[in-house]
Amino acid sequence: MNSIELGAWLAAVANPQRMRILAELAMGQQHVSELARRVEMSRALLYMHLAKLEESGFVTGHHELSSDGKALKFFEIVPFRVTVTPALLAKAVKQSQREASNDSVEKSVEPHP
Repeated sequence: MNSIELGAWLAAVANPQRMRILAELAMGQQHVSELARRVEMSRALLYMHLAKLEESGFVTGHHELSSDGKALKFFEIVPFRVTVTPALLAKAVKQSQREASNDSVEKSVEPHP
């Protein structure tokens, strides 16, 4: 994980609204409508936050059929631990520097028309 990826991952949980969502999901799987009521958020806004959390690996969503045949979307938390240490930050920065160096080498060997 480079520094950009680490920053994006940490930003996903740094948002107060997403923290509220995670706190609710820590109590167990919830249907989107129920979760929206609990966090006092529109479903559209909730889906935006859930997409960010799912993309970052903090939650997972799945569909279940209700007794009347409707597809219901449920989300649950994926167990995680966030531990940021100086060593982790140094490793992420070093990885970013390596990637930047590799990008500049690749650009210098590209054929020119």
